[in-house]
Amino acid sequence: MKNVRLVRHGESAANAGAATLDHANIPLTKKGIEQAKRVAQSVGRAPELIVVSPFSRARATADATISVFPDAPVEIWPVEEFTYLDPARCVNTTVGQRKAWVEQYWANADPSYIDGKGAESFLEFVGRARSFLDCLTTLPAQDILVFSHGQFLNAVAWLIERKPLLVDAQAMIEWRRYEIDNHVPNGCGYVVTRALGDTLWTVTDSIDIDGAVNLDEFQARSAMP
Repeated sequence: MKNVRLVRHGESAANAGAATLDHANIPLTKKGIEQAKRVAQSVGRAPELIVVSPFSRARATADATISVFPDAPVEIWPVEEFTYLDPARCVNTTVGQRKAWVEQYWANADPSYIDGKGAESFLEFVGRARSFLDCLTTLPAQDILVFSHGQFLNAVAWLIERKPLLVDAQAMIEWRRYEIDNHVPNGCGYVVTRALGDTLWTVTDSIDIDGAVNLDEFQARSAMP
């Protein structure tokens, strides 16, 4: 059984409402650093591989676990957060200041739209999530720990649970609803598994900041149309 633990980074300055300069280099807050330590304490066993987003908030979160398991291999993968707004116009803005841009982007529901240099389309974003699952499938490692971001983790879970055939405007609308309904708190995430010889992944557990699981929630979600 291949077992992959997907963890969102600890609280960042942007999550706390601060203005930020660069989407990729947002630091953790003091609370986020403490959350990273709690994640490390909850891991329990050394993973065969630790996968980390190139964004600094995920790397800083992973560092706490890496310090506990220094012999575990670490790799940087393209599991960074979805950058759908032009980074240039987001410089020194807060989440609140970007709210109208965010709402307009999702209201447009154009999967191929790219907002500017350094941004990606929804199609490209979902493609990254698909590629991530493909890479996991081919890895020899069976116990993998991934430090990533809320929207990326929900893209992975959505692909597993909803199995969309097309990534069109309707799929984009449905994913946005899924992402809001299944918000991943800082330091929390999912466990996804795949039986040996099986081609299908399953979202089996949720992870909270203390490492607990909620099987009932995922059983209910698996029954959704």
